[in-house]
Amino acid sequence: MTEVLNQLFIGGAWVDAADGATMPVDDPATGELICHVADAGPKDARLAEEAAVQAQQDWARTAPRARSEILRRAYEIVLERTDELAHLMTSEMGKPLAEARGEVAYAAEFFRWFSEEAVRVDGGYGTLPDGRNRMLLSRRPVGPCLLITPWNFPLAMGTRKIGPAIAAGCTMVLKPAPQTPLTSLALAGILKEAGLPDGVLNVVTTSRAGEVCEPLLRGGRIRKLSFTGSTAVGRLLLAQCADTVVRTSMELGGNAPFIVFDDADLDVAVDGAMIAKMRNMGEACTAANRFFVHRSVAEEFGRRLAERMGALVVGPGTRNGVDVGPLIDAAGRAKVVDLVADAVERGAQVLVGGRPPEGPGHFYPPTVLAGVDPGSRLMDTEIFGPVAAILTFDDEDEVLRRANDTPWGLVGYVFTQGLDRGLRVSEGLEVGMVGLNTGLVSNPAAPFGGVKQSGLGREGGRVGIDEFLEYQYVAVPVR
Repeated sequence: MTEVLNQLFIGGAWVDAADGATMPVDDPATGELICHVADAGPKDARLAEEAAVQAQQDWARTAPRARSEILRRAYEIVLERTDELAHLMTSEMGKPLAEARGEVAYAAEFFRWFSEEAVRVDGGYGTLPDGRNRMLLSRRPVGPCLLITPWNFPLAMGTRKIGPAIAAGCTMVLKPAPQTPLTSLALAGILKEAGLPDGVLNVVTTSRAGEVCEPLLRGGRIRKLSFTGSTAVGRLLLAQCADTVVRTSMELGGNAPFIVFDDADLDVAVDGAMIAKMRNMGEACTAANRFFVHRSVAEEFGRRLAERMGALVVGPGTRNGVDVGPLIDAAGRAKVVDLVADAVERGAQVLVGGRPPEGPGHFYPPTVLAGVDPGSRLMDTEIFGPVAAILTFDDEDEVLRRANDTPWGLVGYVFTQGLDRGLRVSEGLEVGMVGLNTGLVSNPAAPFGGVKQSGLGREGGRVGIDEFLEYQYVAVPVR
């Protein structure tokens, strides 16, 4: 495993928390302590903010090609250290090593993508309608940013935010999730090695998120917040951003519908369900949450999915042959247990799984529920676990209405062999992304984000860098 870095990273230096506080990092597969890391407080947050503010002007003036080359070097280093980073992620987050290696490749691609976008930030020149004035447009970095990342994809969520910030010329304070700080600290070390100047990226690991983040958002020097996490926390952060009108982009919760029509290729649909449901043990905002299956194929789809889910091997992510690792912590598993129990009490049939195993670790087996009552709590709660809840429907209008009957709108999945129907239903879904006959939508080259209470703005793709840039217009009269 790569060297474990466990201090704060501020102004290019590794430092302890000002008050000496530390917090534990545990292995979710065993419950055992991995190490302690520095636990930042308000003073550390101010130091990180100051480092970012002081570095902003020089960093904004850095040539785009220089920023691009730093990202390209970081991309190469990340790939060179795939096994080390994968083991680090698995130890603190739990996902199987094969998935962790896949995340390393995915995460690295954000650095490569934005290394290419860094040199393509453009402006414009034109004549205004009166014919007497010219318009000069330029793009410039928004300024120091606060980046808050979740625990479920600790490397990829870091690179997805850091990549465009570096490319645009913004400095940063990164606050990773307390469950998975080690991957973010390793990433900071890689960027320093790649030549990122001191102060451009600062990492504060903390269990005191409110004490650390709120003063930064209300203080007036942080000009941009990029947050990935729950809708409830997102609402709180938006309120804190209001005082100083901090620019925000937010990727929040999801309640993804997975729709299987009567003409769907069931082999393709089940393959898609395995990806959309079981990626990262179901701990993903893009995870399929509500399976709407046409009544005529529901029994066969449920049987096939239960067979596939039941064949998955559950265990520690470091063990050979394991497909499904532990959930992140005891609270995460308890939530899944309660949601399944509620559904069963309301009449759902357990086709496979349904009971947590005995022994250490926060494991929960892949579970398929059929005949789920629409009033079950897991219908309007992000499950964040390996549970597929199947409901039936009879016609297109009905399933669209039920799929859209949620405050969230991140992603939806549609399986049909009819092109017209596929496009019609995709356009009818109130979501930011649709997987049409596929269970995977995430790609660094595509804009990732949702509508309604699933967030604001987009990450990745051609538009990802726009979140970190402002326009300036200069009027030039020509006499």
